Order: sequence, then C-alpha cells, then structure tokens
Amino acid sequence: MDNKLPTIKEIARRLNVSVSTVSRALSDHPRIGLRTKTRVQQLAAELGYEPNAQAIFFKQKRTFVIGVILPFIREEFFSQAISGIETAAMEHEYTILFGQSYDDPEREKKVVEAMKKQRIDGLIISLSKHTQNYSHLLALDKYNIPIVYFDRVPPKEAHKVYCNLYKGTVEMAGWLISRGYKRIGLINGPAKLEASKERLNGYIEGISKKKLKVDMQLVEESDFSKEGTFAAMKKLLSMKNPPNALISFNDYIHMDAVQYAQMHNIQVNKDIVFVSYANLPITGYTAHPPLISIEQYPYGQGEKAMEMMIRILNEKSESEAADSNYYVEELAPTLVAYQQPPIIM
Repeated sequence: MDNKLPTIKEIARRLNVSVSTVSRALSDHPRIGLRTKTRVQQLAAELGYEPNAQAIFFKQKRTFVIGVILPFIREEFFSQAISGIETAAMEHEYTILFGQSYDDPEREKKVVEAMKKQRIDGLIISLSKHTQNYSHLLALDKYNIPIVYFDRVPPKEAHKVYCNLYKGTVEMAGWLISRGYKRIGLINGPAKLEASKERLNGYIEGISKKKLKVDMQLVEESDFSKEGTFAAMKKLLSMKNPPNALISFNDYIHMDAVQYAQMHNIQVNKDIVFVSYANLPITGYTAHPPLISIEQYPYGQGEKAMEMMIRILNEKSESEAADSNYYVEELAPTLVAYQQPPIIM
C-alpha cells in the first residue's frame, strides 16, 4: 500500500496534462475549461490531495512550529507543563501551536487535524482520559510528523516522557503501612486511563509486599468531577470498616475528598489520613493539604518532551532513513511530606 501523499505531478501524469494546468484547475483559474477543471478536481478528491501553498517549504524545510495538545490548560499541572515546553522551544528557536482536548477524544481528533493542516513539524500530546483509539495520531506518520507523548502516555511503543507512578504508589503504600495504616483506600481515575492502571497496580503491589490482604472494596473510581469523587467517598465511608488512610488520584480529587469528609464530620488527617499525587503548589494554601504527595515534575516533563522532540527532528533532518527506535524517559517519583501522620502501631 502506497502511503505517500499525492502530488500535482501525479495528477498531471494520470490525466496526461501539464503540471501548470493541474495547478490552475485546483485554484479554479478562469482560463481552464470546465471539463478539465472538473476532471482534475475529481481525481484530486479521489486521491486525497490536499492543496497547500507551502507544500514545497514543508517538504524541504521546517516550519519551526510544534503542536501541543493538553487536556485542560486550567489545571495547574498542565499549565506548568506548557511552561516547560515553551521554555525549551524558545531555546531552540521554535514556537508552539497550542490546543486543548477537554478530555474529549473527538475534540482531540479535530485539534490534531487542524494542526496537521498548519504543517507543524511535530506534536507533543498528553492524551485525553477517554482516548483508546490512536488512529488519528498514527495517521501523522504519513505526513512525517513525529509525536512525543508525556504524562498521559499510551501503553504502546512510542516516544514518551512520564513519571513512574507504579513505583511511586508502591512507595506511598509502604509509607502508610509502616506508620500503622492498614485500611488504605484508593480513589482512582477512570479505569481505561493508563495512569489509573499504574496506580492500581502499584497499590496492589505495595500492600501485598507488606504481607497484607488486598481488599478491592477499598478501591473506588472518580471521573475527576466533584460529583464523581463525592460518590466514591460516600461508598468508602459507608463501609462497615471504612479506610483509615486514603490515596487520591491527584491533588484535585484530594481536595474534593477532604471537602466531603468535612461535610460528614470526619476529622481530616486524624480519623482518615489523606495522601495524593502531583504535589501542586495550590495544596499548600489549603487548610488540609495531603500528608504526602508524589512529585510528578510537570515542568520537567514538558521541558524533556520538547527536548526529545528537537532531538528527533534533528536526527530526521540528518538522515532520511526511518528509525524504528523510540525514546523513553522515565522520571523517578519523589514523596513530598507536608507533615507526619500520627503513628497508630
């Protein structure tokens, strides 16, 4: 199967006309007859030809524009990440074209398509929480547009930068158990999200390593909304033997979980101790920050993702041969303690 983009030359060859005739027909030039114009335009549509005044520039040079797609810029994690991306881009004299998916796969597809038409040199993306089909991203390979994933990365082989949340969760669970907390609950993210799978696997491993039985009734899921977190908290607190420690998917879910606990007369970090992920600065301004939070280095992830992209583009310009190797950068998580919990040994 030929995956190359159709050209004006190919259309001209198939119709046995000149390249200039095809070019004028595609631009609806009045000197081209209706019959010829119709034939050219119909064949162009059949071949999937995409007129672009900058096609030659695109093939031979760089646009020095990198597309960046994030779920939500309003989230502090992603705003820090975009700062890291932009700083690294400017150091290499690149600019970024930014878009948001709003965690909607269909919107993500539309943003990818729009960026492809803008002839970006490469794409950096943190996936929508609902993205399971990667065909819209894999299609960029046809246009020779490399992709670097960060934070929310796919399980498949790809260029990616991420924090190892599995290891971080194992360490977090061990930290709690060593202080006497053996009824550890988990409010996880959507089950299909790769980051949720990492957290769950780390949770199970962390508890099992300490020779404790894993009780899956202590695991609930949130869709990241306040309502979803409140529903998860309601189930956990209604248990005959509720958790005495709670791991939240991120600091936003932590804050909603704490709010629900306070509404139901739970003494935060006494009746239940709360721990989380991301270590966002905003939690330092709340009355009840998580006792510990896993630092995921959003700025660093963004910076490294852009540096990886520049490396890929530089190597591509030096050699036309396709490189099947993928670059993967795994950041080690760090437990950041706000305060020590009471030991209940």
